[in-house]
Amino acid sequence: MTSYRYPTRQLGRNGPLVSAIALGVLSSAGVYGTSDETNIMAVLSAAADRGLTFWDTADIYGTTERSIGAWFANTGRRSEIFLSTKFGAVMPADLGEKSPTSTPSYIRQRLQNSLKELQTDYIDLLYQHRVDPKVPVEVIMETLRPYVESGTVRYIGFSECSIDHLRRAKAVPGIGEKVIACQIEFSPFERGIETSGFASAAREAGIGITAYSALGRGLATGCYSSHGDFGEGDIRGFFMPRLSAENIAKNLTLVEDFRQVANKYGATPGQVALAWLLAEHLDFIPVISTKSVEHLEENAKAAELVLSPEDVKQLRVVVETTPMHGTRYPDFYLKTLGIDSAPLSEWKGE
Repeated sequence: MTSYRYPTRQLGRNGPLVSAIALGVLSSAGVYGTSDETNIMAVLSAAADRGLTFWDTADIYGTTERSIGAWFANTGRRSEIFLSTKFGAVMPADLGEKSPTSTPSYIRQRLQNSLKELQTDYIDLLYQHRVDPKVPVEVIMETLRPYVESGTVRYIGFSECSIDHLRRAKAVPGIGEKVIACQIEFSPFERGIETSGFASAAREAGIGITAYSALGRGLATGCYSSHGDFGEGDIRGFFMPRLSAENIAKNLTLVEDFRQVANKYGATPGQVALAWLLAEHLDFIPVISTKSVEHLEENAKAAELVLSPEDVKQLRVVVETTPMHGTRYPDFYLKTLGIDSAPLSEWKGE
């Protein structure tokens, strides 16, 4: 009798095998409306049992680090999970008052806090969440060096940075090989890293892509039909131009093309969107986030759905020829993404 194993793929050229779909917990941070502790605990257990053992959180995602830590303490299953967390970002609503910070003292303080909240003595993958333009990436790498050498941090990643930022990190002697991932938005609705050449450059550097918002902030699921579907406190209702009352109906036309393919497989549009992403990019790992065990199971099945080459090609044509209306973030926030940090020669210390 053979035991079932959830599909896996390698994270970056030097990284480990992880579940082919990662579980993100942003939706449990309150940004998509209210959540509660019971929900997140149920989703975490369902994910672990199902085989989605690559988990992604961040120090700014509300109390999610604490919830994961409580799950570890209650279940004793820490060793089953490949855990990533992040430092150095602020929530978009706070960007006017605060700015991304990656000074060495801040990194050390935030890492110690994350370890405490997560009730663990190691982080599998630690990301710089947003680039601090004042702190050279070489300084960040040297700050993390002792944690990597001690095993407290096993691998390093970066999120929404420039390709030069990644290359400079990879070039740091004796630790650069630990840089294995970049987390950046990618979905049928957002292909900027393809059209800009970022994805191919990251691939050449041996860095895997963890694709957040892989379902287009939920649009690909077909569960939303208008701007009014976003509840009170849902960031999608007021912060994302692509989902505005003016644009959302125009952008939903893409879902119908995925639905037509999904009907052939007895699947959902969201499952086909994830399966298409996995088929098109063998070194991408989509990150899905949900507050529902039912939706978790639906999304998990996408890694087991094999689309025909003809359907993959058909969807590629549809994705490339369907225009998107509105940007993924407001202009002021877009200016903070895809940037590089200061050169090492400009660093004067804290």
